[in-house]
Amino acid sequence: MKNPKEDAAAPVPGPLKIRIDGKEREFDIEDPKLPDWVEDNKLSAGGYPYDKKMKSDEYDETLERLQIELVKAQAWLQSTGKRVMSLFEGRDAAGKGGTIFALRQYMNPRTARNVALTKPSPTELGQWYFQRYVAHFPTSGEFVTFDRSWYNRAGVEPVMSFCTPEQHEKFLDETPYFERMICNEGIHFFKFWLNIGRETQLERFHDRRWSPLKSWKFSPIDIAGITKWDDYTKARDLMFERTHEEFAPWIIVRANDKRRARLAIIRRILLSLPYDGRDLDAIGKEDKKIIGEGPSFLGIQA
Repeated sequence: MKNPKEDAAAPVPGPLKIRIDGKEREFDIEDPKLPDWVEDNKLSAGGYPYDKKMKSDEYDETLERLQIELVKAQAWLQSTGKRVMSLFEGRDAAGKGGTIFALRQYMNPRTARNVALTKPSPTELGQWYFQRYVAHFPTSGEFVTFDRSWYNRAGVEPVMSFCTPEQHEKFLDETPYFERMICNEGIHFFKFWLNIGRETQLERFHDRRWSPLKSWKFSPIDIAGITKWDDYTKARDLMFERTHEEFAPWIIVRANDKRRARLAIIRRILLSLPYDGRDLDAIGKEDKKIIGEGPSFLGIQA
């Protein structure tokens, strides 16, 4: 199996023709000026429910309260031996890495690990598909996040032909049984999908391409994937249909505004863990415009 970020096809040269909402657009990642049609729709793309980003002061204040609660939750994990595992999935540039950083920023790294696997070794290629991920599961008292997970086989791999149709189908068939075992083991298990609009993704790709601090995030597969938006959407919808279960639901977060998305995810985790000293007033209530469960939250017909 090829690694999506390391063995991608070469990028398509020159401007790309993209059809969005019935209109054909032209997007050139090599043009340092962001097109107006992207700039004007980067927040509202995909029907995002807010017309302005959350103010930074409000975000910083709320995040600090939630991070204090995360420290309490981690202490509870240590004292009880409970385990937490959270998967972060979404299209490229959905904000997975930044969310994981905000979540783990003040947690003790000795027992709060992030897993971001690279290209599998020859040994791993010969193993059971889930095996390389199971090796990183939490032990007693640990909080483990996965920046992408076994769900590569439900999205990037089939869209980019990095796996066979048979491997894709087998994965969709076996995953609910695999995740039932995780839940039966007593692990607090979360599956987050960060959902972004198309113009939002294009703006973030453009930012990566032209930022000297973020350019390492940009890869040929980002270009290759720009024209495969609809293919990724079909793969996502099929993944939801086959792997959204009551015991392991997909928690969907509208993530055009990274600040609201990060708060929504941290809040969901805190509201789900019965840790000592939990301050519900400090955590606050969920924003139902931003976070929900299952394909129906995005208006996808099952």
